[in-house]
Amino acid sequence: MSSFGTYLIGYLLVIVGLAIGAYLLNVPTTWIGVGVVVLIGLGILTATTRTRPKDPPPTT
Repeated sequence: MSSFGTYLIGYLLVIVGLAIGAYLLNVPTTWIGVGVVVLIGLGILTATTRTRPKDPPPTT
């Protein structure tokens, strides 16, 4: 599995844990859904920036 996939799986586990915790604290499900969508977007963004290969230095 690529490092991108591993990063996303770990991030999704954190999101699920936070969503379950919010549910147990009686947070309205609408806000839990909003938080999950935002965190998934942040997870994809950070996974892409952290796992992409570095650009080669310019040749002159």
